[in-house]
Amino acid sequence: MTEALVALATLTLLEIVLGVDNVIFISILSGKLPAHQQRRARRIGLFAAMAMRLALLSLIVWIARLTTPLFEVLGRGVSGRDLILIGGGLFLLAKATYEIHDKLEGGASHTTRTAASFASVIGQVMLLDIVFSLDSVITAVGMANDLWVMMTAVVLAVLVMLVAAEPISRVVEDHPTLKILALSFLLLIGLSLLLDGVGQHIPKGYISFAMGFSVMVEAIKLRMRRHEAEPVALGRKDP
Repeated sequence: MTEALVALATLTLLEIVLGVDNVIFISILSGKLPAHQQRRARRIGLFAAMAMRLALLSLIVWIARLTTPLFEVLGRGVSGRDLILIGGGLFLLAKATYEIHDKLEGGASHTTRTAASFASVIGQVMLLDIVFSLDSVITAVGMANDLWVMMTAVVLAVLVMLVAAEPISRVVEDHPTLKILALSFLLLIGLSLLLDGVGQHIPKGYISFAMGFSVMVEAIKLRMRRHEAEPVALGRKDP
């Protein structure tokens, strides 16, 4: 029982870390909806991610078969998992590139063009949930032997992400530079998925370190700007 609890705690932490990119993606997409729909979209997106992961965990035998090569390209076997990662990586690269271009070049027509429908946003979230969930489930299967441990870790991780989704979304929306940084993270994640799909694995520690370092630098910049703005604001209040 002690081993199961240790595995549960470790796996829950890993699921939360792996879910951060999912939360960022959901936050950016939900920001394109009217304000009254954004929170509901984030919750539906995260619950969809949980349902997807639980469904995949219940199909462990099928997940195991995904690693079996289906055909060969240049002497390397290509499995179903590889195809899913390649497709997800390409989609993420294309989507993040489009969003960055839209933020920088959208101009006056930005508001009109980004009035996305609720269904289209949820559809895009669920499409990426498949890729993120596959990555998460493969990690879970490799770390724990008991199905209940894996499923409990997924549920706990999603509950934590539900709490974190609102403040993350608020911070991203309030700071345009953070939104571009978040989209850059999605580019990095998309590239790592694509490379993983073609057999060039990038250790996740490198990606996490790069993202963490970038966030730290951006946080310092925002803090400096706030300190620089405070004297100006105080000066305006003086009679």
